[in-house]
Amino acid sequence: MAGTVLCHGEGCRSGGAGHTRQRTAGGTRLCHRCRDHFTAGLVELAHLYEECGRVLGGGAPGSMRERTTGGELPGLPFNGAAADVRSRMVSVLGSWSGLVAQQRGLVPPPRTVAALTAFLLRNADWLAGHTAAAEATQEIARLVRAGRRAAFPDPARTVRLGACPEPHCAGSLALAVRSRTPDENPAVVCDADPAHRWTSERWSELSHVMDSADPARPSAADRPTTERWLSGSDIARLWHVPTGTVYRLASEERWRRRKAAGRTYYSETDVRTCFSARAARG
Repeated sequence: MAGTVLCHGEGCRSGGAGHTRQRTAGGTRLCHRCRDHFTAGLVELAHLYEECGRVLGGGAPGSMRERTTGGELPGLPFNGAAADVRSRMVSVLGSWSGLVAQQRGLVPPPRTVAALTAFLLRNADWLAGHTAAAEATQEIARLVRAGRRAAFPDPARTVRLGACPEPHCAGSLALAVRSRTPDENPAVVCDADPAHRWTSERWSELSHVMDSADPARPSAADRPTTERWLSGSDIARLWHVPTGTVYRLASEERWRRRKAAGRTYYSETDVRTCFSARAARG
């Protein structure tokens, strides 16, 4: 399928002021960036589907809530938004998978979000060259936005990051996260002294300082490492990358992980090492 000269993907179509529509990659109708955003959105949808399921089950979105014995409390309100977006995910992903299967002569996947997203990822290059590629990127982007709103309905939450590295300060650092209207540059702020404040772009540098800031600790060679653990969405905000990219890198780079209250958290050391290496490569 012949590609167009200029990209019509969601990123180029809805780009903000100063955004220049990119040329398409060879043989497709999308530029490299819009194609990457499309595949990252598919990866994120699989996780958002599970997050919306947790909201339906009464789970606290984005939290480290401890599990309780005896099951969930009775009388939890039904979350219509989460149920609706899960249904739309199956419908939209199933529709695009059906198109691919029909036109490529493939066996359609089971109608589960995990199977549908995996199928579309395997056929992403073919779909990027299809005449409906622009519509596919738009629908997936809308689904991702709706999934985020349903999975993380609280307008703000706090991500605790560790002790403030400023001398003689007993405070702790936290990142204020707004899920519906995320800040362009969220700040890392000390709860004891608001003047102790850093932009999130400095997190890699700051986390190194935090590791060695406390003079009461044993030397680095003698003390056990205190690991910080971050969720996928926290990593995306701290390093300013799509959440789908986070999950892809976590798999490719085999970041250490652990689960708490049904959510997956990744080793901050592994994440920092990965992004530092990417930055060095340019």
